[in-house]
Amino acid sequence: MKRSITNIAFVAIDALFLTLMYYGVGWFRHFLEKLGLTAFTLYPKEDFVLVLALIILILWYERIYTYRFDFWEETKRILKALCLAMVIVLSFLMLSRLDAAYSRSFIILYFISVMFCFPIFKRYIKKFLFHYLFLRKKVKIVGNEEQGQILKEELKNNWYLGMRYAHDGYEALFIATKGIPLEELNQSLNDYMQETKDIYLLPYIEKVNFTDANMIEYFNIRTSVIHIENELLKPYNIIFKEIFEKTITVFILPFVVLLHGLIAWRVRLDSVGPVFFKQKRLGKGCISFTCYKYRTMYENANQILERYLEENPEEKAYYAQYHKYQNDPRITPFGNFLRRTSLDELPQIFNILRGEMNLVGPRPYMLEEVSKLGNDVKTIMWVKPGLTGLWQVSGRNSLTFHSRKELDIWYIENWSLWTDFIILLKTVKVVLDQKGAS
Repeated sequence: MKRSITNIAFVAIDALFLTLMYYGVGWFRHFLEKLGLTAFTLYPKEDFVLVLALIILILWYERIYTYRFDFWEETKRILKALCLAMVIVLSFLMLSRLDAAYSRSFIILYFISVMFCFPIFKRYIKKFLFHYLFLRKKVKIVGNEEQGQILKEELKNNWYLGMRYAHDGYEALFIATKGIPLEELNQSLNDYMQETKDIYLLPYIEKVNFTDANMIEYFNIRTSVIHIENELLKPYNIIFKEIFEKTITVFILPFVVLLHGLIAWRVRLDSVGPVFFKQKRLGKGCISFTCYKYRTMYENANQILERYLEENPEEKAYYAQYHKYQNDPRITPFGNFLRRTSLDELPQIFNILRGEMNLVGPRPYMLEEVSKLGNDVKTIMWVKPGLTGLWQVSGRNSLTFHSRKELDIWYIENWSLWTDFIILLKTVKVVLDQKGAS
């Protein structure tokens, strides 16, 4: 009963928002008439009700109201639903020859506006509603303790999921399957399926993103198989990624050139030496290339470091684990700012234009690090390194070399254009929050 009431409430709230957007976009479209656009008649209210119903139905089909997704997964499904609704509406108008009676510019402007505003609205409304614990779905977690603890922390920190851990009186159950013998897992499923209808299995395989996997049933042998694909092994995806990234790069290039002028002036003012730091890095196919960064260190950096390590030998052990120093004395004052904001990586835009790097990808490894990649070198070197990547937006300050490598492998084996889009948005946040490398 509680679940049904919550779902109906979200439908009503979303319908109200979509209706307000209808009037808001209508007002804005009328305002544009004063700037020279042709006059138009607002989409009839009775017809808009049909459009509203269509959007809600597609959102329901995408399980927006029946499942608790995180922000990024829900946003992806919302955008997918809105795109489909827009195509259906425009196609219907053209096929029925009613497109002359309605403003196509209003329809397109409405859907584009909703695509931008709806996810933001959902984020704030959920933050408000899920502040009240009784609206959060109570879930129980059983099975592997390590997996279970990670999920508990996520439920605690990610309020958007609208869930909270509860040992008793739970509405759904998560089974962390890592390390559980098959017979024990089957018995647990039999037992818990008699207590709750909502059971979620956390797979033992952690390196595969099953979100876009296909479930296939072999009825005769009562077996289901999971079909997964490595999208970056498909030639057309590689081409599509190249076009997508080159388009973004060219679009932001004027801003980059302006910012470069300011940074170059400040680097020269900060200390004696060249503007750029050049270093050989490993690229696709283990082919080395010259990677560009802004210089962030003093020219006599080696001598400064030698003296520092003699006085602080514990830094050697720290470097062996994290491949960085806690307090690097070689870094200039402005260089420290560039690293905190990750702006020292900005010259790699030129590596992207030269076809040596991608905008998003695994980190560009140093030549001497190839031996530490071990058997994973073939996977990591399958694609071009990136100016930014999953490693950069996942707390790279505190990541060990092994953790960075695992993130790069996960990115390559589970790539999607949506993942790239999320990483690019999170990179902006990392830069603004100054959570780059120190």
